[in-house]
Amino acid sequence: MPWFAILTKSRNEKKVTERLRSVGIEAYCPIRTEVKQWTDRKKKIEVPLIPSYVFVCLDERERDKVFVVSGVVRYLHWLGKPAQVKDEEIAELQKLTSLEGVEVEVVQWQPGSIVSIPSGPFRGMEGILERVEKRQVHIILEELGVRIIVHRKQ
Repeated sequence: MPWFAILTKSRNEKKVTERLRSVGIEAYCPIRTEVKQWTDRKKKIEVPLIPSYVFVCLDERERDKVFVVSGVVRYLHWLGKPAQVKDEEIAELQKLTSLEGVEVEVVQWQPGSIVSIPSGPFRGMEGILERVEKRQVHIILEELGVRIIVHRKQ
């Protein structure tokens, strides 16, 4: 069964995960431990790795079941369809959140960001993210004086 990403109300990720599990839906919210410091004390708290998102594993035909739970807003969509997350990606998130003493930060892609190209003929090169569109990403490789446009297939 595929994993889907759902958007939750702000600061409701852990409660939504518990509620989904209580109605029999496999749900996962990646959690990291963070140390918060106030003037009088320090405290370790658990916060979601990706704010406002929970992942659910269920059959495509049963996707509407999540809306029984309060706090669920909608499914995350990609190219007009509910975004599916691969099992390997969920496994990597689980490994990442289980590591002790590792600080994790989630950053949205912003134009002007420096990105590393992981595969293909330009593998290992770094470029500047020029813009992100619905189905393509524009990356400028200054070393070569070229712009790469990466298209997503339908």
